[in-house]
Amino acid sequence: MSADPEARWKPFSFTDAAASLRLVPTAPVPKAARGPKVPDEGYYVEELADGMFLLSDGSYQMMFVVTDDGVVAVDAPPTLGRNILRAIKGVTSKPITQIVYSHQHADHVGAMSLYPQDVPRYAQRITAERLRKLGDPNRPLPTVEFDDGYTLQSGDHTLQLDYQGPNHAEGNIFIHEPKRQVLMLVDVIFPGWVPFSNLAVSANVPGYVTAVDQTLGYSFEKLVSGHVTRTGTRKDVEVQAEYLRDLHNTTEAALSSVDLGEIMAPVDMSNVWAVFRAYLDAVAAKSADELIPRWVDRLGGADVFTLPNAWAMMEALRLDYGSLGPFGIAD
Repeated sequence: MSADPEARWKPFSFTDAAASLRLVPTAPVPKAARGPKVPDEGYYVEELADGMFLLSDGSYQMMFVVTDDGVVAVDAPPTLGRNILRAIKGVTSKPITQIVYSHQHADHVGAMSLYPQDVPRYAQRITAERLRKLGDPNRPLPTVEFDDGYTLQSGDHTLQLDYQGPNHAEGNIFIHEPKRQVLMLVDVIFPGWVPFSNLAVSANVPGYVTAVDQTLGYSFEKLVSGHVTRTGTRKDVEVQAEYLRDLHNTTEAALSSVDLGEIMAPVDMSNVWAVFRAYLDAVAAKSADELIPRWVDRLGGADVFTLPNAWAMMEALRLDYGSLGPFGIAD
């Protein structure tokens, strides 16, 4: 039986714990995770295909398309800010004539107010609904909404805006230029890296996993992912799919293989949150300890975000997929 919690409890400093964790060295970034050097002006422009450009600051990415009719801008990360306008001006004197929201998150579209206010703004219906509720002047409301898809034509460029269900965000869309073999999907694929923390803080983890497979259903040579330092390829998507399968299988096994008796021995069993924390922390930690050696030389940040990714997968397994481990149907 655990000791009297009132006799042994004392305040714990999470700030000190976080400071200690910062002192732990991180693994070297694999070659596959590295991208082009960002110039001194703070942004990098790459022509992906005829008239289609990636704009990156080394962490965030967006895309703009120069057509016969003008410029179509997709997203506007605040970290790029006014460099977006400088970068476009450095490529063309044509005006911005259309704007596309990939989804509603401010880190990707929080500078949309820098664009002209009198041009069409396109968004999936759920994204538009979220923006109306948020009321952020830096994210002006869309003027054109769609449900499953919309074909945006500008000059000789065609952008197919596809909604295939919730993933990272409920209204997150695929943006595809089939003729030029360019695809943009934000916050789902991280070329050369493991997914961002907690599986990209996804609104729907099963949908997020499915979106990786949906990506492979498109024909593309270049992928704009919204993050990291380079464009992606089909191989990058396949590698991330492999990581997610390994994460799924390893975490599912850990749900049932952790030693409950050992885990619960020091825990105050009258504190139900402490009981669950002990179990869930142990499952995520066991999964991460198995996964990291397999991935640390293949994907950047495997040692940084595999633990929270295992936590997110674990909760999806329990709550969405129905793998409940020792907390299944009671006799």
